[in-house]
Amino acid sequence: MLKITNLSKTYDNGVKALQNVSLNIPKGMYGLLGPNGAGKSSLMRTIATLQAADSGSVQFGNIDVLKDPNALRRTLGYLPQDFQVYPRISAFDLLEHLAVLKGLNEKKSRRDTVEALLAHTNLYQHKDKAVSSFSGGMRQRFGIAQALLGDPQLLIVDEPTAGLDPEERNRFHNLLVSLGEDKVIILSTHIVDDVAELCPQMAVLAGGQILLTGNPLQLVDELKGQVWTKTVSQAEALELEQQLPVISKRLFAGRTVLNVFAISQPEGFSTCAANLEDVYFSCLHQARQRQSA
Repeated sequence: MLKITNLSKTYDNGVKALQNVSLNIPKGMYGLLGPNGAGKSSLMRTIATLQAADSGSVQFGNIDVLKDPNALRRTLGYLPQDFQVYPRISAFDLLEHLAVLKGLNEKKSRRDTVEALLAHTNLYQHKDKAVSSFSGGMRQRFGIAQALLGDPQLLIVDEPTAGLDPEERNRFHNLLVSLGEDKVIILSTHIVDDVAELCPQMAVLAGGQILLTGNPLQLVDELKGQVWTKTVSQAEALELEQQLPVISKRLFAGRTVLNVFAISQPEGFSTCAANLEDVYFSCLHQARQRQSA
């Protein structure tokens, strides 16, 4: 288990990226959901020992991460949000080079590992191509291959599906699911569907603070009977936004669909089945209401 306790980080420009963040993350896929600028990457970089925290603690098994970062690095796999590669180097050669850096020194064993990871990420047939020529989805799958070098027990993937087309996103999801439940896998994303489809446990992070934790299905169930919907014109939407707690607004067939969070049914609205997006947006809405109060 990964145990994070009262973790705080303020940057030199005064931005409070993390404010007393506490989480208990078990084995399996764990979703960290939040908007851009919420502090997700700051939290991932701190856990991955790429930056120091101002206060708090991070414990992974018997490893005190902040006091002994090298111990964690030996069992860590990390796919950052911006994964860069060397130009003109083939997938096989680059992964083998990274394997050497990871400490895989025996040549035959290293080669077997590299080939197995390329096969597992469905890249073996492209092993002689330069990674810089890969599509976005292929590059992300290569990123997972390098993150899995050394069989890490903690795997962090930061915004892995941003910018992927639906087919590549689905392929990447299947790859993450195939990693099993014997590792702690943190999926940091602003895409609600990623968490809904993959994660049995999740947290919502915004403004550097944890707003919500739990099982996605249970969180959706708790919202039952409190989400209402109505299709309106743009002018009506602007008016209703001033009167009701609108948690989401989207377009359908040229008209605006409003979802409202309310204990009792607003006039003219009909009930709708809640989903994880409603949980997420209602959580953010309530947080903004508290800040403005």
